[in-house]
Amino acid sequence: MPSFNLHQTRENGGDTFFKRQQERRIAYPHIVDPHVVGLAPGTEILATHLIKEKGPRVVSIWGMGGLGKTTLAKQVYHHGDVKRHFDCFAWVCISQQCQAREVLEEILTKLISPTNEQRQEIAKLKIDQIAERLWNTQRERKCLVVLDDIWTSGAWSSLQVGFPMNEETESRILLTTRNKEVVLYSDKKGFLFEPQSLNDDESWELFEKRAMYGMENTNPKIYEQKKELGMEMLQHCKGLPLAITVLAGLLDRKDTVDEWTTVHKNIDAYIRRGTDLGPNSRGEGYEGVSWWLELSYDNLSYHLKLCFLHLAHFPEDYEIPVSTLTKLWMAEGFISFAPAKEMEDVSYRCISELVGRCMVQVGKHGSSKKIKTCRLHDLMRDLCTLKAKEGNFLHIINYSAAAEIKPTPNDRVRRLAIYLDKTVDRYSLGKDENYGHVRSLLYFGRGNHYLMNSKVLRSLFKNFTLLRVLKFEFMNGRELKLPDEVGNLMHLRFLSLKDSMIKAVPSSIANLVCLHTMDLRSRYGYIKIPNRNVFSKMEKLRHIYLPKHHSAREKRLLFATEAVNLHTVVNIGIQGSDLDDFIKLTNIRKLGVITFDEGEKKLKGTNIIFKHLQSLSVDSRFEDLAIPWNRVLSCPNIHKLRLRGHITELPEDLLCLKNLTKLKLINFGDLKDDHIKVLEKLPSLRMLFAWSGNFPAHLVCSEGGFPFLEFLSLYSLEFKEWKVEKGAMPSLCRLHIEFCTLEAVPDGLQYITTLKELTIGAMLPEFFSRLGEGGEDFYKIQHVQSVIITNNKRIYD
Repeated sequence: MPSFNLHQTRENGGDTFFKRQQERRIAYPHIVDPHVVGLAPGTEILATHLIKEKGPRVVSIWGMGGLGKTTLAKQVYHHGDVKRHFDCFAWVCISQQCQAREVLEEILTKLISPTNEQRQEIAKLKIDQIAERLWNTQRERKCLVVLDDIWTSGAWSSLQVGFPMNEETESRILLTTRNKEVVLYSDKKGFLFEPQSLNDDESWELFEKRAMYGMENTNPKIYEQKKELGMEMLQHCKGLPLAITVLAGLLDRKDTVDEWTTVHKNIDAYIRRGTDLGPNSRGEGYEGVSWWLELSYDNLSYHLKLCFLHLAHFPEDYEIPVSTLTKLWMAEGFISFAPAKEMEDVSYRCISELVGRCMVQVGKHGSSKKIKTCRLHDLMRDLCTLKAKEGNFLHIINYSAAAEIKPTPNDRVRRLAIYLDKTVDRYSLGKDENYGHVRSLLYFGRGNHYLMNSKVLRSLFKNFTLLRVLKFEFMNGRELKLPDEVGNLMHLRFLSLKDSMIKAVPSSIANLVCLHTMDLRSRYGYIKIPNRNVFSKMEKLRHIYLPKHHSAREKRLLFATEAVNLHTVVNIGIQGSDLDDFIKLTNIRKLGVITFDEGEKKLKGTNIIFKHLQSLSVDSRFEDLAIPWNRVLSCPNIHKLRLRGHITELPEDLLCLKNLTKLKLINFGDLKDDHIKVLEKLPSLRMLFAWSGNFPAHLVCSEGGFPFLEFLSLYSLEFKEWKVEKGAMPSLCRLHIEFCTLEAVPDGLQYITTLKELTIGAMLPEFFSRLGEGGEDFYKIQHVQSVIITNNKRIYD
């Protein structure tokens, strides 16, 4: 601004807003909320860790905004055992732009309760002198310091000079944060507590205390009417205490059922704003949920804001595959600041950081403990879609909604998401609609959706000429072909036709030289690939997924020699020494091959080693072909291994796969006793799938076998008897048995006390007769928390 001789005309407007924002977030420890629900167990756990002799130096409460972290901290702060244990206390609310000297001085003042003269003396001290006095105070006395709502590791770094972290002391720190990085940075050996959302009963209890206290006795009829409305409105709060409190605070001021009905009709807006005075107003004494959650959004870096806003594409309650999500972010250019070789890792770190900041929830973890799927809390998704709409980041056309008129996006919106429903037979663009400005097009549907002919597809590619991203999955139709016009999408970086009924891809697809990701996998049919050179010019290709059945599967498909960042190749057909080509691709992480020859003979003596490979799938399609173990053992660092084909032997060298955590065996023929002895010695195995095979002898799991196995799936297997020796599978949590000829629950299953879930389906009648309460085998499973009996169903590979 000085360079251009510009002057700020407003008088400290930004500072005033920041101060006002900070004042709203201040928590006063002496004010204890009388209406708390579901906090007692967490309070006891936290208090126990704080007063434990030689306990953790730092005890942390981590969770999303509005989850009740500060309320829980207050309960701990005033806990009787805590009050008796510590000599002095300090509670400080940390702002996002905290001044280290001011905070350290405030903590010291609260701990020592100085006289006026001492206060004046402290005010004259430098920051290093204040830090030293604070340090010594905590060494000499039992102090409890609460750092409430600390946002960044940088904030902690500026304060830690005042805390004796590496010395024996009975003083403790209790901190609350939305950012898990703060917890890990402050004390890796500390105790971390994550509060959970309230369940339905707890949600109602909290709501009733705040909005309907005493109403049941004064007017039972009105009480019942309000209760019905309240129960329905609570579904929108999803167990978030802040949302329940905001809703209850609004309704507490409304006496009539009609007023409650008005709130019910626009419940999302009321919860989001916390007021009924208009979109720009705030409630008197209440803040909407969006304001609190928006603080987390405002604290994000620029590229993380883009990553977060991108999540608005996905429908409500959608389980988002992290693998797909990170590829979309790369295609959008959100990770362009990262070196080319590290883009996948950086993209995954972005989703991990959003999880660490409690803006994204983890759905499932994979076998390597990485995040496999994620999702958004409904109220966080409301914020996400609101911000995306405000910034013209995204436009959604929802064909599954009841509205008849679908608004057309304005020419500033670059991303389009289309939600389809079973009732939609086809989607075609209006004649007068211009979509030339759209860069990203994602389709989402449930069940089977039909695009009746290729004409619709041609119009699609004709209109969207600047597309970078096209996610066109689960689209079906008769003789549906990808039109030649797809070759005109020269800017395309992401193309997914996964699970669509595409019969063929044209030769023009070779023009898509900017592609990073291409997914042609089809569950239902066969895809014709024009020639072996169709991918040879795609130098930027990073991930390619071919269909299991395609015309080029027995040809040697060629990839660009400059595609040095190729990470994923799935369902590539190989013969003989075809695998040699991949040794040059030193960044490859996932490889799925289909073998069509006697590779064991042709590849004997090869010295190929794939050091970088983490996931390998080998599919021996012909019945007389055995698993080529030399190929498997040439990948010493793999985490995941999928083998489809006969197992004539199970070499002891398999035990050299020290990192193998997930193993899937399919159509393996006979699995003998000595094979099991090898499998149960695998040092890191956590997940084992055995599908479509035979155990000719009795299946015995030995004592100490499968020491780290957590999940076991047995499907379509022929065997009659299974014995689990005491001490076998000591870590097993989940067991699935379906379509097997097993006649009885395995003897010894009762010894596996870690087993939490047992799923059984489509077994022999005698198996089920022994399973029920009072049956011969009931004692073997009575300790299992969840026993699920499923209907006959198919598991597709």
